Amino acid sequence: MNRRTFLLGGVAAAVVGGITLRPSDIGAPYEPYFESLNGQLKQWKIGRPLLLIDAARMQQNTEKLMAHLRTIGRHYRIVAKSLPSLGLVQQIMEWTGSKRIMTFQQPFMNDLAAAEPDVDLLLGKPMPIDAAERFYAKLEGAFNPDLQLQWLIDTPARLEEYLQLAKRLERSMRISIEIDVGLHRGGMTDPSQLDELLTTILANPSHLQFAGFMGYDGHVGKLPSILESTEKSLANSIAEYRRYVDYLKAKWPTIAARTDLTFNGAGSPTVMLHGTDTPLTELSAGSCLVKPTDFDTPALASFEPAAFIATPVLKQWTGLKLPGPLPLGALWQKWDVNRSQTYFIYGGYWKAKPVSPRGIRENALYGFSSNQMMYNGSATTGLRVGDYLFFRPTQSEAVLLQFGNLLAFQGDQQLAWWAPFSQVFDH
Repeated sequence: MNRRTFLLGGVAAAVVGGITLRPSDIGAPYEPYFESLNGQLKQWKIGRPLLLIDAARMQQNTEKLMAHLRTIGRHYRIVAKSLPSLGLVQQIMEWTGSKRIMTFQQPFMNDLAAAEPDVDLLLGKPMPIDAAERFYAKLEGAFNPDLQLQWLIDTPARLEEYLQLAKRLERSMRISIEIDVGLHRGGMTDPSQLDELLTTILANPSHLQFAGFMGYDGHVGKLPSILESTEKSLANSIAEYRRYVDYLKAKWPTIAARTDLTFNGAGSPTVMLHGTDTPLTELSAGSCLVKPTDFDTPALASFEPAAFIATPVLKQWTGLKLPGPLPLGALWQKWDVNRSQTYFIYGGYWKAKPVSPRGIRENALYGFSSNQMMYNGSATTGLRVGDYLFFRPTQSEAVLLQFGNLLAFQGDQQLAWWAPFSQVFDH
């Protein structure tokens, strides 16, 4: 083979390889579900970014969760940070019959206590002492925190802070102790560390009462399987939790004999993995009921997405124009049919992924914008100005706070507009 033949062969191979590697059209029109929703939003004349809650799907998810908890004989605690709206939490309370709520923000606590005075609140993280004091200062209504609120304590120093606050306020505080069951985000790391905390609690019966444990297993299923399988990680976490329960029974039998103790744990990623052998008396979950993309896991495969962002398409044209003197956009859209259409939407840069029409993608080279963000797709999507682009949030706790009132719908009916929790409480 001479040099010319070799070079021609190389060029031909490059052309064939380039054609082979060229992206295929991944676009598709709206699925019937989103086509109907797109038409409905136009009829409702919304005209802005909106957070939608599919009430029927959420109720089905709730029923699946409760069926599992009934099977294993455990109580359910609603995670308010993952469902950050009073109306949304109240709807879940109605469907589940649960008055147990886990909360992570002082303003949310005050709103819940005022609106639902018979709830039982458990903190999901240790609160700064100033936030705890502010809760009491802003407390309204018949809610009795001495009996209905469990503060989460992770260190002896924090317990001492809470003790001094309880004395100043002349109140009794229920104390739940955070234990580390593998997440390594704080809390007790050995059962023997309970002794110092429980000694302080028992020495101050007018101001402190032991309420139980909280051990979050949020690490389960997150490690590469080559390091540790989900099953092994869960088993280790359960075994670690049981060490604390067994230690309490052995070292503090009078306390352990109480029937009102709370042994809380789990979370949406693991709630369906716990069985009848779990040491937990109650399991927490919230995100699984609306199922953001971060919760697309095998354990939640039967749950359906129930929260969507819908935002209007403001601008659309054929081709891809990028700033600068080089024709990068023209070359890119010729190479990749999925860059052949340009869209600018109302808003953007959310913790969310486009879901319908299929094949719509952000353009990181152009950049990101929370005002008018660029997306690209192929003509196959059929997306036009005035249509809505639909997203699935990657998480619910922050995203559901960003759009004003949440629209709960069922079919072609608006069921409710739920205000998100306020992140301040100064009224």
